[in-house]
Amino acid sequence: MSMLSRVAERLYWMSRYLERAEDTARIVSAYNHLIMDIPKGAEPGWDIMVQILDAQPHFEQRFRTVNEQNVLKLLVADNKAPCSITYAIQTARENVRTTRDVLPEETWELVNELSLFAQEVAPNSVGRRNRHAFLAEVISRCQTINGLLLSSLSRDHAYRFIKLGRLLECADMATRMIDVGVGDIAERADRFRAVDPLLWGALLQGLSAASAYRREVGPIVDRQAVVNFVFLAPAFPRSVKFCIRDIRNELGKLNGSEEALKVVGRIWRRLQRLNKQAMTQAELHTFVDEFQMQLSNLHEAIEAAWFRADRQ
Repeated sequence: MSMLSRVAERLYWMSRYLERAEDTARIVSAYNHLIMDIPKGAEPGWDIMVQILDAQPHFEQRFRTVNEQNVLKLLVADNKAPCSITYAIQTARENVRTTRDVLPEETWELVNELSLFAQEVAPNSVGRRNRHAFLAEVISRCQTINGLLLSSLSRDHAYRFIKLGRLLECADMATRMIDVGVGDIAERADRFRAVDPLLWGALLQGLSAASAYRREVGPIVDRQAVVNFVFLAPAFPRSVKFCIRDIRNELGKLNGSEEALKVVGRIWRRLQRLNKQAMTQAELHTFVDEFQMQLSNLHEAIEAAWFRADRQ
């Protein structure tokens, strides 16, 4: 390795938290657009976003009632909850601060400005009046930072750990959204069948996949097509298959990646066996649970191979 393991770890987590901030902002934004279009009483509960982010323990520690204000206080403005946009941005900033010498000079300025913006604006963005503008600004600034890294970084170890963090976070978020989103829609059975396309469309919006889906699949939005696209689309950069393939490519360029590549191989074989038409909701839930466990194993393999070297 040509860089310290603690630097590699901070770059990896910087990238994961930037991706998490952007993805969480997209999820909240997509849900807010959904409730404006869907008939009253047919919308998913506000807690669906808490479920996607696996944030029930944090929510229950702070609130007793699941409603719009409480959910948004947690996900937008709570700077101590790991599931919140503000926390993700602050943590990304701290990781950038300690790795400035291996990043483009503008990175620190952009991330620091994003952190200051979030601290100032997030508390007043829980209400609907300012929420959309805040979320859109977070998404835009995260994209600007990622664009800078993509266009300015040499394709060295620093770039590879940044890319690994982003791809793993992206794959994890996609599987979470499919698992919780499909489950919520399935529980409705025939009660709100007419609004199902709106729900599937909102799920695609939350994954920034709506436009790509329409180009590749078409205008009809249904369960089978959405699950297949999110998991298996070979050319969409946020699909699970695309992320895992790129993770495998980046790992192959790093020394000591043998164990991590073995985990990726198991994930790839499991992904290749996915048959969305044959799966019931329970089977899909089991598949996603096991898949997320494999993603967790991949993170642990990356951590063991490169991030613990300085501590042994």
